Amino acid sequence: MNLNDVIFIDRFPKLDLHGYDRETARVAIQDFIRDQRTLKQPIIVIIHGIGYGILRSTTNEVLRSHKMVIDYKSFYYNHGCTIVQIKID
Repeated sequence: MNLNDVIFIDRFPKLDLHGYDRETARVAIQDFIRDQRTLKQPIIVIIHGIGYGILRSTTNEVLRSHKMVIDYKSFYYNHGCTIVQIKID
């Protein structure tokens, strides 16, 4: 499945980062990716909110440098969410 084909995100696993600080969010994202790879979920959703963009920039930093992330992008209908495609063995 291509990320551009995703219209509804309700069926994908989600991580909600509201209320997290930068470092806690970083660890939570890495743990979430690891757990979803174990569960063989190739598409995940990270909800970071819009706000001041702190959690969004942290999310992008983690995803950019994570070796198991194939692609990620801001969700078209809600810019407070990022959809991510991860490698599944």
